[in-house]
Amino acid sequence: MSLNALNMRTDTDPMATANIAAKIRAVGVDVHYHDKQALFQVDLTIPANTVTALIGPSGCGKSTFLRCLNRMNDIIDGCRISGALTLDGRDLYAPDIDVVALRARVGMVFQKPNPFPKSIYENVAFGPHIHGLADDRAALDHIVETSLRRAGLFDEVSDRLHDTATSLSGGQQQRLCIARAIAVEPEVILMDEPCSALDPIATAKVEELIDELRQRYTIVIVTHSMQQAARVSQRTAFFHLGEVVEDGETAQIFTDPRDERTQAYITGRIG
Repeated sequence: MSLNALNMRTDTDPMATANIAAKIRAVGVDVHYHDKQALFQVDLTIPANTVTALIGPSGCGKSTFLRCLNRMNDIIDGCRISGALTLDGRDLYAPDIDVVALRARVGMVFQKPNPFPKSIYENVAFGPHIHGLADDRAALDHIVETSLRRAGLFDEVSDRLHDTATSLSGGQQQRLCIARAIAVEPEVILMDEPCSALDPIATAKVEELIDELRQRYTIVIVTHSMQQAARVSQRTAFFHLGEVVEDGETAQIFTDPRDERTQAYITGRIG
C-alpha cells in the first residue's frame, strides 16, 4: 500500500503544540483469558481531546485493550487483568470504583449498530433517565435533541423521534448509538470498528462526526482500516501479538515508523 494513498490528516497534532496531560494511562497491562494471555505488558498514554487509533492484525489485542478501559472484560468468564490502568490518575480497577458510573464516563460504540428495540427518542433518553440527569421532561427533551445534533442526526429524524430505531438505515443507527453514548455526558468514547458494517457514504459521515466530537471528548477507535486511522486520528498505536509495538503521532507512525514490524504492517507485508 502506498503511504501517499492514506490521505493523512495534515492538521497540527495537539501533542506537538501543547502539554496535554494523559486522560488514560496504561502501565504494564497484562490480560489473560483463563490460561491464554492476550495482552503483554501494554504501556500506552491516551491524551485528552484526541482521537487515538489502535491498529494491527486481527487477534492482536486491540479490542481486548479497548474493553479494559470501561471494564467490559469484567463480564467475560476467566478474564484476569494486571498492571495499572488509570483515568485522570484514578485506578480504574480500584475496589471502590462504581462500574456503572465508570461506563457512563467511558461510553462505547460497538462494531455493529445495536439500537434498543425502542423509539429513536427512547434510545437517547434511556441513559440520562436511569442516571438521573434530567429533572423533568423538558430537560430530557433538551438532552435528546442536543445529543442527536452532536451526532449529526437530529435534522434527519426530528419529525419521527417516536418511530422505532430499527427503521433507520445502518449508518443512521450507528450515529444514533453515538448519540446514545454521548447523552450521558461521557468524557471518553470508545469505538470498536464503528464503520465496519457501513457503506462508504455512511462511513464518511461517521468519520466527519468523529473529527467534530474530539473537540469535546477523548476518543479511542479500533480499526482495521489504515486509511481510516490516518484520516481520523492524531495518535496511533500499533498492536501485534498482544504487544504495543510502537505508538506516536499518526503521521510519524505511517511515514517514519521506528519498528520494522510496523513498517511491514503499514506496507502490507504482514497482517
